[in-house]
Amino acid sequence: MKKLDLSKQEKEVVDQALQHWYEQKLLDADKVQELQENMDERSFEWKVLARYAFWVALASLIFSVVSLFADDMLVRFVEQFYETPNIVFCLFFAGLAAAFYVLGFRNKKRYPDKTFSNETLMLSGAFSTAASIGFLGQILDRNTHYFTILFFISILIYAVLAVKLKSKLIWVFTLVALGVWFATETALHSEWGWKFWGMNFPLRFTIFGALLTMFSIWIQPRWKALDEFQSTSFVIGLLYTMIALWCLSIFGNYSDFEAWTQIRQYEILYWGLLATIVSLGLALYGLKKKDAVIRDIGFVFFLLNLYTRFVEYLWDNINRTIFFLILAVSFWLVGRWSEKIWKKQSTS
Repeated sequence: MKKLDLSKQEKEVVDQALQHWYEQKLLDADKVQELQENMDERSFEWKVLARYAFWVALASLIFSVVSLFADDMLVRFVEQFYETPNIVFCLFFAGLAAAFYVLGFRNKKRYPDKTFSNETLMLSGAFSTAASIGFLGQILDRNTHYFTILFFISILIYAVLAVKLKSKLIWVFTLVALGVWFATETALHSEWGWKFWGMNFPLRFTIFGALLTMFSIWIQPRWKALDEFQSTSFVIGLLYTMIALWCLSIFGNYSDFEAWTQIRQYEILYWGLLATIVSLGLALYGLKKKDAVIRDIGFVFFLLNLYTRFVEYLWDNINRTIFFLILAVSFWLVGRWSEKIWKKQSTS
């Protein structure tokens, strides 16, 4: 029998399962021992290392681009291209994106197990696509409808590539591009003001995120080509909703900064209550359904909303020593609660 290479956590789970089956008399002692002898504890998490290595590689690439503009000699070199038409850069990045996608698709067919290297190529292609569309946007006037059509085109490009390459990473870019298109489209119709149909950006994106979440639950599973991206759309939709709702709890539906500074936070308390209730509801629903993603998102934003209200209403009203003491005690209680949940899950 071929030996299994398992991490420490995976081996503990399998050992517990074998012990349970032995106690239920589904396996005898000899079979349990045989199975345990055919499990090796992985000495090093190479998968984790590979993931972080590719992330560091991408981060280093970004820093290298930033450093390019921080170095005087390189800046002078780049300045020589200032007169280059934007169309040249647009076509250059479009070609670069195509090259990355071709390499990524070829590698995915030849080496399907090399997940992180393949996804890195896809991510580089996605960045190059965004750069190409960005330079195309420089060519067009942003006050025309063609400007928002560019972002809509990027949605179509990312969506087709995500389906063809079966890449969840590119699907994330699709949903991000969808959010950018929604923001620019509504801003264009409001003549680049902060309000559209009486809604500022946080309120708009709260509704946008809720619609995206509902789309992922009720409509997306019916499309075979998009079904595998359902969980990704669900998470992104929830994040859109909860982040926007948290911003709404702070700024309300105000579009003018001066007007917002004149109000007291209790005047928009109803947004804070809504954000807290929704996040608490998600956390409880996730616990009930044993859905770790919903539970964690709900729990994180529940705490974020509680501490936001805590700072809003107590920062200027109590002594700083007492403020931080209450903060420390509350975090300790949260830590204790989280520790109990973790221990309960690890023993169940």
